[in-house]
This record gives sequence, C-alpha cells and structure tokens, in this order.
Amino acid sequence: MSIRDRVIAIIAEQAMLEPSDVTMSSTLEDLGIDSLGLVESIFAIEEEFDISIPFNANDPAESDFDISDVSTIVEGIEKLIEDRP
Repeated sequence: MSIRDRVIAIIAEQAMLEPSDVTMSSTLEDLGIDSLGLVESIFAIEEEFDISIPFNANDPAESDFDISDVSTIVEGIEKLIEDRP
C-alpha cells in the first residue's frame, strides 16, 4: 500500500467514511473532521509511519505542516519520511 493510500485510509477511518470518499483535494472540513479528529488523525499517522509531525493543535495556522487538504498532508508526510535519519 502506498503512502497516499495509507494516509487516505487513516483519514477515512477518522471521518467514518470509505477511503473511496476521500479525494486528494478534500479538506478535513469537507470530510467532517473536527479539531479532535485532526489530533487523532495526526497521532494515527505518526504511529503508522514512525514520524513526528510538527503540528500545533492549538493553532494549526502556525504549524509548519500544511493541513489544507489531503494532498498537502500526503506531501508533508512523504517529506518527513524522506528526511528522517
């Protein structure tokens, strides 16, 4: 399973949707994921990929990790995986 597919599966699970309902252009808001769901998604992604996402749950706009849509989340995760020691 690709990184993209794994991220979509995690996000779909948090949104209680089928992975086929999650597109790369979907925003978390489009999918009905609230702030708690976002934090749970971040934890699940970190665990799945053994990475640490630089994310400020109290102020997402101040984060270096772009969560504007599924494609930017996937891109950020791919970069974190490439950059890990």
